[in-house]
Amino acid sequence: MSLEMYYKQLPIVTRSYVTLAFLTTAGCALEIITPYNVYFNTKLIFKKGEVWRLLTNFFFFGNLGLDFVFHMFFLLKYCKSLEEGSFRGRSADFLWMLLFGGIMLVAFAPFVNIQFLGSSLTFMMVYVWGRRHQYVNLSFLGIFTFTAPYLPWVLLGFSLMLGSSPVVDLLGMAAGHAYYFLEDVYPRMTGRRLLKTPGFIKAMFPADDGITPAMLQVPHQD
Repeated sequence: MSLEMYYKQLPIVTRSYVTLAFLTTAGCALEIITPYNVYFNTKLIFKKGEVWRLLTNFFFFGNLGLDFVFHMFFLLKYCKSLEEGSFRGRSADFLWMLLFGGIMLVAFAPFVNIQFLGSSLTFMMVYVWGRRHQYVNLSFLGIFTFTAPYLPWVLLGFSLMLGSSPVVDLLGMAAGHAYYFLEDVYPRMTGRRLLKTPGFIKAMFPADDGITPAMLQVPHQD
């Protein structure tokens, strides 16, 4: 499959996010824009009205190098896997998950001094994917195997080994756990779903089938 065909076959939300991430990061590398134009800053947002920073900070992933390729690999892999897997036919719900995570990350970013939240949002997706694939076995560099829910913790440990700050990863894991609890655990406990996708987001995806995992569970009849 050619790169063009692979790109066109990506689900809509994944394709849009990856495209914006690549264009923003490449634009900074080519000095069309600078990271100072897109980073998260509450003073510039609320005092100067630069509201675009609420979104653009999620699209910058550093210099165009090996680290950027690594981030794009994880973004593509888990964003695509979620949208084609547990969110299949529900791109509106998937977009709502990303917006929910983005809102949480933006709310906590001022307290941990993080200017770019794309990596945290990617980590949120990794966390949700792991929780929804509990019995999938994975391997870390062929050294040891583990099940999918432990993937975020393995990646966190690897980041610490490389000397990176754990704050970015932990923030994404916290957002992922909040979504997982409210969307997957709480409805099973109470029969109520708190994170219903707003109607204006559903209107953006008229082709969605509207089927949720809970609707696929047909009660047994004697």
